[in-house]
Amino acid sequence: MSERLVVIGGDAAGMSAASQARRLKGPGELEIVAFERGHFSSYSACGIPYWVGGDVPVRDALIARAPEEHRARDIDLRMRTEVTELDVAGQRVRTRDLESGAEAWTGFDKLVIATGARPLRPPLPGIDAPGVHGVQTLDDGQALLDSLSAARGRRAVVVGAGYIGVEMAEALLGHGFEVTVLNRSEQPMATLDPDMGRLVHEAMDGLGITTVGSSPVTKILTGEDGRVRAVATDGGEYPADVVVLGTGVVPETSLARAAGLPLGAYDGLLTDLSMRVRGHGNIWAGGDCVEVLDLVSQRERHVPLGTHANKHGQVIGSNVGGGYATFPGVVGTAVSKVCDLEIARTGLREKDAREVGLQYVTVTVESTSRAGYYPGAAPMTVKMLAERRTGRLLGVQIVGREVAGKRVDIAAVALTAGMTVEAMTALDLGYAPPFSPVWDPVLVAARKAVGAVRAAG
Repeated sequence: MSERLVVIGGDAAGMSAASQARRLKGPGELEIVAFERGHFSSYSACGIPYWVGGDVPVRDALIARAPEEHRARDIDLRMRTEVTELDVAGQRVRTRDLESGAEAWTGFDKLVIATGARPLRPPLPGIDAPGVHGVQTLDDGQALLDSLSAARGRRAVVVGAGYIGVEMAEALLGHGFEVTVLNRSEQPMATLDPDMGRLVHEAMDGLGITTVGSSPVTKILTGEDGRVRAVATDGGEYPADVVVLGTGVVPETSLARAAGLPLGAYDGLLTDLSMRVRGHGNIWAGGDCVEVLDLVSQRERHVPLGTHANKHGQVIGSNVGGGYATFPGVVGTAVSKVCDLEIARTGLREKDAREVGLQYVTVTVESTSRAGYYPGAAPMTVKMLAERRTGRLLGVQIVGREVAGKRVDIAAVALTAGMTVEAMTALDLGYAPPFSPVWDPVLVAARKAVGAVRAAG
């Protein structure tokens, strides 16, 4: 008799798990049923700002695998079906068809929870007014594009200056809108230290994007037609024909919480290295709904990225399918851009290091993307943190232009390997004038960090 695997969530983690399990076990050994409440499966939410901005010409380019393709591989993917209740003891889930309203119970032998994250939508007056948009799903992206086309004016306000906020600011700029970004923190990109965020702020201003820090939004103002007309803060009002919310996300774990499954400090599900939910032998979880181990701080973190979600799915699918795989953790690597400015980070910020009780030194260097004499060399700033006593690399942040961002991968590998900054200086990186100075900017920072560690005793 075959077992039944139920998957809650039809995007990266969920369908990667289902697909990998199917590769290892045929339909006669494992029945796979997946539930997705949206209209699309296996798509890149990270690509939505670039579709909205026109860099990606069509929506369907963001869809890696349509529902029909999953079904052709003997995965029973049921779209527009929401799981409303999880009965752990009874090994079943209650579902509701969002088109017909019909409800049913489905039993499982094994369960994968891949419910993703939900956007933070502050309870502000006017937050649900026409013209106010989140950008979490493909449906959200299409609604925003429709709103941009129908807007009477060309003024846009982005609330929040994290990754989505700065990416959407660029997209709106490309549509010819006058863009204002309102940020709760003093500087944009709170995933960077404030001194590096200041560089982003200055660059955004230079691109024609007005960035206002220390300005939490108090309400959304509407006109007589009910549509948004302005965004209010304690410091004033900012006219808006369109508003985009980039206020971050939190794990979508309401089902898990109601079922009594273990959650962490960020409300994400807690799993072991095999992505099995702690204390539950037949339940796995992955993607934006989980917390994972930070290899640098050795604490659990919520890091919602598609790269992690796909890896989680592969690990889960291997274990469900009878194999063995683990997900050891992350170092917190992320990269983004606003127009031609590239922004990257990995490891710990100063704030993170203080919170876990680490003593550290910091260095900041200015360098160029290529040999200084080679045409097209562009400036970049690299900030590096190292543990004061041992010299262990703790984190790197990079702001610059032209291939600055992906240089963070050097530091990500070094962090994963637990390298010291002194050991990093001997890394045999590729060099030629069109690609790098003789000393790569990351290694220049490492050399300076070695000196700072020695000076600190």
